[in-house]
Amino acid sequence: MSASYEVRGSVAVITLNNPPVNGLGLDTRRELATALAKAEADATVTAIVLTGAGKAFSGGADIREFGSPRATQEPNLISLINLVEASGKPVVAAINGVCMGGGLELALGCHYRVAAPGVNVALPEVKIGLVPGAGGTQRLPRAIGVEAALNMIVAGEPVKSERLAQIPGQTLFQKIIEGDLLQGAIAFANEVSAVRPLPRVRDLKAKHPNPDAYFQFARNTVKAMAKNFPAPARCVDCVEQSTRLGFDAGMAYERTAFMALMLTPECKALRHAFLAERAASKIADVPQDTPVRDISKLAVIGAGTMGGGIAMNFLSAGLPVVMLETKQEALDRGVATIRKNYEAQVKKGKLAADAYEQRMALLSTTLNYADLKDADMVIEAVFEEIGIKEQVFKQLDEVMKPGAILASNTSTLDVDKIASFTRRPEDVIGTHFFSPANVMKLLEVVRGAKTAKDVLATVMQLGKKIKKTCVVSGVCDGFIGNRMIEQYLRQAGFLLEEGCTPQQVDKAVEKFGFAMGPHRMGDLAGNDIGWAIRKRRYVEKPQMRYSKTADLLCELGRYGQKTGAGWYDYVPGKRDPLPSKVVTDMIEQHRLALGIAPRKISDEEIVQRLVYSLVNEGAKIVEEGIAGKASDIDMVYLTGYGFPLHRGGPMNYADTVGLFNVVQAMKRFQKNPLDDATFWEPAPLLVTLAAEGKTFN
Repeated sequence: MSASYEVRGSVAVITLNNPPVNGLGLDTRRELATALAKAEADATVTAIVLTGAGKAFSGGADIREFGSPRATQEPNLISLINLVEASGKPVVAAINGVCMGGGLELALGCHYRVAAPGVNVALPEVKIGLVPGAGGTQRLPRAIGVEAALNMIVAGEPVKSERLAQIPGQTLFQKIIEGDLLQGAIAFANEVSAVRPLPRVRDLKAKHPNPDAYFQFARNTVKAMAKNFPAPARCVDCVEQSTRLGFDAGMAYERTAFMALMLTPECKALRHAFLAERAASKIADVPQDTPVRDISKLAVIGAGTMGGGIAMNFLSAGLPVVMLETKQEALDRGVATIRKNYEAQVKKGKLAADAYEQRMALLSTTLNYADLKDADMVIEAVFEEIGIKEQVFKQLDEVMKPGAILASNTSTLDVDKIASFTRRPEDVIGTHFFSPANVMKLLEVVRGAKTAKDVLATVMQLGKKIKKTCVVSGVCDGFIGNRMIEQYLRQAGFLLEEGCTPQQVDKAVEKFGFAMGPHRMGDLAGNDIGWAIRKRRYVEKPQMRYSKTADLLCELGRYGQKTGAGWYDYVPGKRDPLPSKVVTDMIEQHRLALGIAPRKISDEEIVQRLVYSLVNEGAKIVEEGIAGKASDIDMVYLTGYGFPLHRGGPMNYADTVGLFNVVQAMKRFQKNPLDDATFWEPAPLLVTLAAEGKTFN
């Protein structure tokens, strides 16, 4: 049963019970409609209370039903809300925990609403590329005012119930109930049981004193902030119509906008990302109820940029951390950087001063490995060199207690080899944080051949606690993200040799939607990092062709922003990339040495070669089982590499373009004598899916 029914005195209590957030899927809607009819037919019932079991009133519609026949089967959500609104007996929504999307639209269809303090209230549909589709853009402006409603709808962020209750003239909440919510709601229902006519939000007016100027201002603001997404602008349109049209006409306008947006590639990409993020936490052979190890204290090896950033994640989550370095000066620098980062948050009003002190109190430091013996998990964040990793893990093996998890923050190295340095390979795992580790959302969790399932489950749960998007990767050189980015950067190098400038390549992919192009990215991360990886990788793989332009850049000492010069020139104290004559001359001389006559290359070719290089390597990664599913690759690139969200990740983008078309483009690239024809051999999985008319996702 996803909706239970009971009568308390003269009040019928209907409780949504569809864990985890009481989603309003078809089965729940049907049971709720049946319960409402039962209450209507019972002469002893004078009022109805609608509430949610567990920690939520309702999180809204079931996104898995979007675009399927179940979403429109009766009662659909609009029909259900109309049924509630048309009830001859007062319906009181008793709102607890979470009230979002269709859940809020359902509550707005009730005659009265009471809430517990601290309820998260939102219409987040814009985050999946939609406008609210069951009256949210028409009822919310009538309940809390046009400006407050539009801000909520366009932002999609939750607002606390008590804050909404303080809006002058609001009719969203008739009462905030301290203590037992259900008991208070039943008492309130008894108070209003005889009130007639029953109040309806739809009968209120949505008004603004200067609508023309206000909505034009809103459109300009939204256009600047969400240029790649059509939904925010349509939200403005729908709310505007709540002030200009009657309720039924406004509902029809909203529905038309909702259905049109549902078909856009941006909406499909956002829905894909929403579901992919949830799917990433599900591992085929690790059950959701796998017991996890207790992690109450962390240790971090290394107090540099990565080590300090990693430590901050756990301090911010309330977990004590002991940080180890080989020299006191390095420890002092690391602690000072952590303080500086937190102080910046305090200065911006994002962190309370007392919370800052509480976090710093959780941090201790040491120069002695023996002081790590009580930690439940240790994360190594030292220089990316296998000999150094070996020294660290052999010492950790000696001092860490039995059952402690030994993690490496390696970005490319063999986790199985690292595990072999210990006598407990089942306790070893890779935790590849992205820089800056205290900011970036992605955490690649690298599962070794002998990593225990409970270790994997524990780290995935811990990642959620520190608010990371965790994606599991198998062991290979570079794991998912860096293995793919190698091919992306190889193509960027070939494009320079064939006629492009760094700024042309960067501008093309930034126009496509990337946060930054490959050359700006290299300057930010440090070009010397890639240089060190290439020195190792291309010695191991001498048959792999690549452009030497990036090596020549590093030989000039142009490592990027940290040296004031990379692919671009930089003015001291600023990060603005300026075209460099030195780099242009270097590339031209390199072309001359190779005997290459530059040609004009279109932005379309630049984008296709860079993006399809990711797609082809991603297909190999899925086929090899390094990634459990294609959507995991999309999450890596959306959350760690700046791939445009409105395109849903490289594999989803390939699905959108059509895999047949991707394969045909790759066959064209094979004919380019200056490119690597062997790379453009389509991956077997890609060929198979294209031939069968299927997709990755």
